[in-house]
Amino acid sequence: MSEELDDKLTDIKTNNEVERQEEITLRPKKLEQYIGQEKIKKEMSVYIQATKNRGEALDHVLLYGPPGLGKTTLAMIIANELDVDIHTTTGPSIEKSGDLLAMLSELQPGDVLFIDEIHRLPKNVEEVLYSAMEDFYIDIVVGQGPEAHPIHFTLPPFTLIGATTMAGQLSAPLRDRFGIVQHMEYYTVEELTRIVKRSSEVLKMDIIQEGAYEIARRSRGTPRIANRLLKRVRDFAEVSDKNAIDEEIAKTSLDQLQVDNNGLDQVDRKILTMMIELYKGGPLGLKTIAANIGEEQETIESVYEPYLMQLGFLKRTPRGRMVTKQGYDHLGIPFTED
Repeated sequence: MSEELDDKLTDIKTNNEVERQEEITLRPKKLEQYIGQEKIKKEMSVYIQATKNRGEALDHVLLYGPPGLGKTTLAMIIANELDVDIHTTTGPSIEKSGDLLAMLSELQPGDVLFIDEIHRLPKNVEEVLYSAMEDFYIDIVVGQGPEAHPIHFTLPPFTLIGATTMAGQLSAPLRDRFGIVQHMEYYTVEELTRIVKRSSEVLKMDIIQEGAYEIARRSRGTPRIANRLLKRVRDFAEVSDKNAIDEEIAKTSLDQLQVDNNGLDQVDRKILTMMIELYKGGPLGLKTIAANIGEEQETIESVYEPYLMQLGFLKRTPRGRMVTKQGYDHLGIPFTED
């Protein structure tokens, strides 16, 4: 029994590693390979070329927008285009100024430091980061009591790329130190169709245009979701002995995954249905929504709410969130205006 369990755990680890390697492979390496975000690509290509011509470090870059739109991928591409190394971390993992110093001390001139979820940096770390970003030095105090003394560390010029889904939670002093601020937009169905087709080539899975389009239109305008759905549809296609993903297998698979024609999943529908059935569509506070559906407030605000608002199914008012007539219509529930 123990051997069987070990074999199962080994299989799970192997599958997870395969998924991780596939995810890395699906990432484009250059701006010209990156599909979508045309405005950002054009601007960044100018900034990168000008920086290389001057032989300087690129200005610090802030990328913000809903999760899954390619902020991490874009950060890696920027480093590739600059021909420098990228060092990655997350806001919550930098707990004290010493952790930040350890990362900064590894940087070579021009390198990129990528901090995901930068809005979750501890306040004391954020304050130390100010001088590092602006003047490329850090002053920290080491030791305790009478033995405490300041130490001045000079840093090489580097580029900080911060990514966040909650730009409003960044402090003004931190936000103002980014010379380049880019807002990541949701992708069009046409762009996502191209992404799905490119990913299917990487995964060595044949896909028909209509099948790619069906996956794309249910992907919430988000490449990460498009790639995840593609891999799940691929599983259904292989089990069904399909040589290629066509519209029929895409529809059947996505229906079974409970992803509807607008890309709404169980949680999206749960939010709208709960608000209508228990609170007559709102207005409702974020805390109440979170308590009713068993999700974190930040998850609702950064993952679910932006897309529901993009579709026009949900709106914010001074009194709270409200389900719109379009939201009622999508669920097939009669709308009555008080």
